[in-house]
Amino acid sequence: MALFSKQNKEVFCNPLNLDNPILIQVLGICSALAVTSQLKPAIVMGLAVTVITAFSNVIISIIRNTIPNRIRIVVQLVVVAALVTIVSQILKAFAYDVSVQLSVYVGLIITNCILMGRLEAFAMTNKPWPSFLDGVGNGLGYAMILVIVGAFREFFGRGSLLGFQIIPHGVYDFGYQNNGMMTMPAMALILVGCVIWIHRAYFYKEK
Repeated sequence: MALFSKQNKEVFCNPLNLDNPILIQVLGICSALAVTSQLKPAIVMGLAVTVITAFSNVIISIIRNTIPNRIRIVVQLVVVAALVTIVSQILKAFAYDVSVQLSVYVGLIITNCILMGRLEAFAMTNKPWPSFLDGVGNGLGYAMILVIVGAFREFFGRGSLLGFQIIPHGVYDFGYQNNGMMTMPAMALILVGCVIWIHRAYFYKEK
C-alpha cells in the first residue's frame, strides 16, 4: 500500500534513530533540561510535542499551496499556537498536577525549533500523510530522549520512577543516598551529552 511505502516508513523511522532531532540535529534540548527531573512530566511533554508536531504538520501541508510565501512563518506560528493552547487546556483539565509541573514549558512548545523546522523543511513541500508520519516520528524521537533522561534522573536522584519508590528503604538503611546532582538542570545536560556520545559512537555513522 502507498500509505506504508518504503519512503513513508523511512520518513517515520529515521527520526527515531538515524535522524533523531536531539541526537543528530541537537534541537529541542532546552526542554530536555527543564522537564526531565522526573519521568512523568517528561512523558507528558514528549506526547504533547508529538501530537502538536503531527497535527501542525498535517494542517500546514493541507494549506501549503494557499499560504503567501511572505507570511508563511506567521501562519505556521498561528497554527502551532492554536494547537499548543488546546493541549495546554486539556492538560489543565485532566492532568492538572503534571500541568503545574510543566509550568510555562508547555506554552514554550510554540518556539520549539523541532516544530518550526519540520513545518518549514517538510510540511511545506509534502502531502498530508507523509507530513503526519514525519511529525509523529520526530515527536516520538524527541520523546524517547526525554524519557531516557527523565528515567535516569528520577531513579538516581529520587530512587523512584513515576512517583513509585523503586529503591527499597532497606538500601538507605545501609547508607545509600540519592544523588542530589541528578535533580539539577546541569546533570540533564551531561546526560543528554552522554546519550548523544553513545549514539554517535555505536549507532550513527556520518555519510
